Amino acid sequence: MSQDSQATFSQKVAGQINSLMVPAALDLLDYRICHYDRSVDPARPEYNEHVVYVFWHEYIFGVLPRWGHTPLTVLCSQHRDGEWVNQTALALGLNIVRGSSTRGGSAAIRQMKANSKFSSIAIAPDGPRGPRREMALGPVYLASLLGMPLVPVGLGITNSYRLKTWDRLAIPTHKSRLRCVFGPKIDIPSKCGRQKLEACRASVQKLLNDLTIRAEDWAESNQKMVGEQRFLRARRTSKIFFDSKPKASKPSSTQHRTKAA
Repeated sequence: MSQDSQATFSQKVAGQINSLMVPAALDLLDYRICHYDRSVDPARPEYNEHVVYVFWHEYIFGVLPRWGHTPLTVLCSQHRDGEWVNQTALALGLNIVRGSSTRGGSAAIRQMKANSKFSSIAIAPDGPRGPRREMALGPVYLASLLGMPLVPVGLGITNSYRLKTWDRLAIPTHKSRLRCVFGPKIDIPSKCGRQKLEACRASVQKLLNDLTIRAEDWAESNQKMVGEQRFLRARRTSKIFFDSKPKASKPSSTQHRTKAA
C-alpha cells in the first residue's frame, strides 16, 4: 500500500536502479548486526510484533536496503528532495506513507494506523530537515497512539563518503565496515500528556544516541561482539497480521523489553 506520487520518470528509474545496486553493493561489504532481542527484526523468523523503528537519517543507506520485502512501512518526506528515498523504498517492496510533522501529518497518521495492522513502521526521527540527531516528538506520539513499542536502531559506517547535507549523509564505500545494533522494545504509555511524551522522547533519544555510538565504535574497532552475525537479506512477501500483543514470557539473555522514563 502506498500513496500516489508526483515523482518524475527519472526519479522512478533512479529508485529502481538504487533498489538493485545498493543491496548488492552492501552484500560485498563487511556488515554485522547484533540484537538485544531478535524478535524485533522483521527479516528474522522470531519476529512476533509490529513496532516503530527509529534510526538517524544519516544512516538510511545502511538500513533500508536490508529491510526490502519485509512487513515494513516507511514514513517518507513530502519534500521534493526526498523523492529518491520514496522511490527507492517502493522499489525495495516496502510500503510508504508520505508526511511529516509539518506537511500531511493527519493523513499520514491515519495511513500509518491502517498499515500498523500488517506492518511495522520505520522513521528517521531527525528528518527531513534536522537538526541532526535531534529526535522529534512524532515517533513517540505515534507509538503511544497506536500502542506499538519503539525500537531504536543504532548504525555505524567506517570509511564512508559524507555528503555536505544537514545530516552528513553517510554513503558506504568499498572499504567500509557497517555495524548495526537493534535495541530493546520500549513501551510508550498510552493517552499520556505532552510532558510525559517529552520525557519519553528524551529517554529514547539518549538510548538511540548510545546505540549509535556503540555501533560506530564497534565498526571503528573491528572487534567481535557477543552474538554478532552477518546482516543478510531475507525476503518476506506475505503480510503478517497480529490480532493482539503476544503473551508476556520469561525474559532470557536475548530478550529485553523496557518502559520509557
